[in-house]
Amino acid sequence: MLQNKIIVSPSILSADFANLERDIKRAEAAGADWLHIDVMDGHFVPNITIGVPVTASIKKVAQVPLDVHLMIENPEKYVEPFANAGADILTFHYEAVEGKNILPLIEKIKSFDMKAGMSIKPKTAPDVTYPYLESLDMLLIMTVEPGFGGQKFMPDCAEKVKSIREKSEDIIIQVDGGINAETGNICKNYGANSLVAGNYVYKSENINEAIKSLKF
Repeated sequence: MLQNKIIVSPSILSADFANLERDIKRAEAAGADWLHIDVMDGHFVPNITIGVPVTASIKKVAQVPLDVHLMIENPEKYVEPFANAGADILTFHYEAVEGKNILPLIEKIKSFDMKAGMSIKPKTAPDVTYPYLESLDMLLIMTVEPGFGGQKFMPDCAEKVKSIREKSEDIIIQVDGGINAETGNICKNYGANSLVAGNYVYKSENINEAIKSLKF
């Protein structure tokens, strides 16, 4: 089982974009395992963030894997571009893909030597993920509505971790949204083994202590 190893993936959405390389290095030095890159298109979610060119620039300076979260429509069109940009983990949303296209999309992501992740929104029931758990490398559970940083953690959404962990001992279960030391512990106790944190890491007075508190 993977739960003993907690993968901390700071979200650069909360970093200083004018000093992005500096903030990437700060997170890495503090023990970040991955870097979480939120890609938003203004359609699937209302906000717009970064895309392929910035991801490629981040790859040039990052020393840890890039954990790319596609909050976009038609994610299948962007698998190869993000692979070429240096994504190591590519996560799409269940709600953005028709059911019959999910397995082919997972295989397409893997064909570019990336880990394949799928995410579900707060209102999506966990059982829709069960048919895909054996094929996925990671399942991302949103504990806020996707689209904006700094939202309040939804405890009911975190409970999905438990039911999914019961179905798969080996899949990486990542949680994103309102994560701090307290809410991170809730998720870890349910069986999550990867935590995404933005404001808690980048707005903290001590980034080292913030990341350490998520790992242990």
